[in-house]
Amino acid sequence: MVDGPSGRLHVDVRGSGGLAVVLIPSLAGSVRQWEPQLAHLARTRQVIAIELRGHGKSDARRASTFQPRDYAEDIGAALDALSIREAVIVGHSMGSAAALAFARQQPSRVRGLLLVDPVDDPLKRPADPDFERFLTRLQGSDYAQLIEAYWKQILVNAAPGVASLVLDDLKATPQRTVVESMRGLTRFDSSSALTSFKGPVMSVTTPLNDFPSSLHRVHPTLAHQRVTDVSHWLHLDRPEEFNRILDAFLDKIR
Repeated sequence: MVDGPSGRLHVDVRGSGGLAVVLIPSLAGSVRQWEPQLAHLARTRQVIAIELRGHGKSDARRASTFQPRDYAEDIGAALDALSIREAVIVGHSMGSAAALAFARQQPSRVRGLLLVDPVDDPLKRPADPDFERFLTRLQGSDYAQLIEAYWKQILVNAAPGVASLVLDDLKATPQRTVVESMRGLTRFDSSSALTSFKGPVMSVTTPLNDFPSSLHRVHPTLAHQRVTDVSHWLHLDRPEEFNRILDAFLDKIR
């Protein structure tokens, strides 16, 4: 546990040496969702998985906010506490927004960004009144049923055991954390954050992430690789394949 701007942060630190890799889970995710990558990378380097405020064992004070820029501050605090000057940041889903926001805040500390089925550019989406109504309904008493149904849509094709792990993490995450984070993502200018970062960036996506506002569509020059027959949690569904992609990206940086 390390001190963060919104309370104590839980981090999983393994391995030593080499260029550090920081793993950021998705919304309602925990460090457990990076276990195959933690075990793999710790053989050759230091690797850190961070539970952002309001996730897993990490605190969230009453006055906490849940914008990507807030989560970026959590990343910075964890690196400060561990005396890590620079690292490669790997962010899954909402974790990619946190990674992009951190790269915009402290670009000199980021050697590369690997975006795993990342957030899209909400500013490139058409208006969607149905989604706005959905977010409003999530604030009510039907939250548990609605959010689980939403998660199950993106767990299609999950490998055995992945859905239960992911849904357990979701149920353990406070309603406020999930709803306010989802609202924060609707206002996050991911394209601006991406274009402002001048280091190596790669996006690894699933078939669920292929629409006009997807980052690899908005930015055709973005290095991009697609993994099929997986859920949104591709790094858990096919860890060996994902680890090969991750290793290749790290080799280019080294």
